[in-house]
Amino acid sequence: MIELGILGVSAFLLLIITVWKRRSPSVVRELPALVRLYRAIGLSVEDGTRLHISLGHGGLLNARGGSALAGLAALRLISERTSVSDQPPVASAGDPTLGLLTQDTLQAGYQAAGVEELYVPTSGRVTGFGPFGFAAGAMPITSNENISANILLGHFGAEVGLLTEASERENVTVIGASDDLAGQSILFASSQDSLIGEELFASGAYIGAGPSHMASLTVQDVLRWVIVLVLFAGAFLKFAGMI
Repeated sequence: MIELGILGVSAFLLLIITVWKRRSPSVVRELPALVRLYRAIGLSVEDGTRLHISLGHGGLLNARGGSALAGLAALRLISERTSVSDQPPVASAGDPTLGLLTQDTLQAGYQAAGVEELYVPTSGRVTGFGPFGFAAGAMPITSNENISANILLGHFGAEVGLLTEASERENVTVIGASDDLAGQSILFASSQDSLIGEELFASGAYIGAGPSHMASLTVQDVLRWVIVLVLFAGAFLKFAGMI
């Protein structure tokens, strides 16, 4: 019941704040990795290079589903903005369901841009099964397909080191975020721009996903402060001998 209550409050706050965000401009703090991501999107169109968006190997029906959905939201916007490029983006995943969704998301981006006829189904791929099988299949994309930036948003473990090493060999920019501590630490150590913690879920808001994504950031901040206040209140009551 507590979980349902929190979910209900979050949904209500998201609805109210989304309406408010539609009426007033939003200001967010600067995240260097997402600023570079925004620039990489524009540069790929100007330079005639390709972006590789990898969503990891997490599924949608488990605890890793949140990171996969965050990656899909970013993929949708990136595909729309780069669909008219000579070298449209390519997406990779290590889960069959997620692989199908990458194709559907890419197609939705092309439809939004009004160039659905340019969509190529093979731009969304399942590169392998299992962590290292997926990474091994995704590595050749960096060297063989004129990639200017690898955007890694999803569930990655230690195998992400293979992708960052392949990017370094080809002098390709890496922008990464993972919901796994091992993957996050490797990205932080081996890439110039990495996202930490819940910054993964802010990517859609920073590249223009709309008021609902901006509202989700505000809801996260509100719930974070609620948790902090509850912890302080519990500590005070315990110290006072009331519980």
